[in-house]
Amino acid sequence: MDLNAIETVIRPRSRSDLPDWRDGDACLAGGTWLFSEPQPGTRRLVDLTGLGWPPHAIAADGLTLAATCTIAQLDRLDLPPAWIAAPLVGQCCRALLGSFKIWTVATVGGNLCMALPAGPMTALAAALEATCTIWARDGGERHLPVTDFVLAPQRNALRPGEILRGLSVPAAALARRTAFRRISLSPNGRSGALLIGTRDPDGGFALTVTASVRRPLRLAFAALPDRDALARALEHAIPDDLYYDDVHGRPDWRRHMTRHFADEIRDALADGATA
Repeated sequence: MDLNAIETVIRPRSRSDLPDWRDGDACLAGGTWLFSEPQPGTRRLVDLTGLGWPPHAIAADGLTLAATCTIAQLDRLDLPPAWIAAPLVGQCCRALLGSFKIWTVATVGGNLCMALPAGPMTALAAALEATCTIWARDGGERHLPVTDFVLAPQRNALRPGEILRGLSVPAAALARRTAFRRISLSPNGRSGALLIGTRDPDGGFALTVTASVRRPLRLAFAALPDRDALARALEHAIPDDLYYDDVHGRPDWRRHMTRHFADEIRDALADGATA
């Protein structure tokens, strides 16, 4: 879509080139949402792709993803064999239903900043305990867990003038067994519930709930809970008004599928296989 209210496009090449923030500014990375509908209040685009951030980096302590890393680049990433959570990357990429054209421009950071309940990069990052690196206006930076970054539908923790620089995923999280469950109302529909379970080598269990709720939730347990304990934890963590309600699913259906998938994930990780 043509954005006919845009007056200026700025393409910074370094952090020092980033302009002072003003009303009417919008950051441009992939632009798959930005150009999908009218933006009457937007006057200036700040194109982050010119900053030239490497899309990803693998180190002994974990994985770093730039906010401008595309879904296609993430999906092609070859992770070390010891990181057995690697299949989760592809599963979450495929939960972003779109053509190859979308995959080659849509970005990890854009998916997070949109803060849609069904955002699969939010699910991936929350399940793997990723930390957001945020560039502040004063030249400093701050760090937030993903579960604190995504606050509500289309509302994130960025302050005016702040930019999401990237994500850091610890190696310990990538070395856990995982189980993934997703459902939508139609074969190519937006996720109505997307749950991910992880299990530590020492038996610790965590369940991440997204898409069915208004913001991502991660429930951690020192050991695998029984079904009743898991049900009680979900009931305590997710009051009825936290379940999301839109054309992609009613709250009562999302609640049912969340509890059903939680049981399936618990059972899948009770044995030694990755599901």
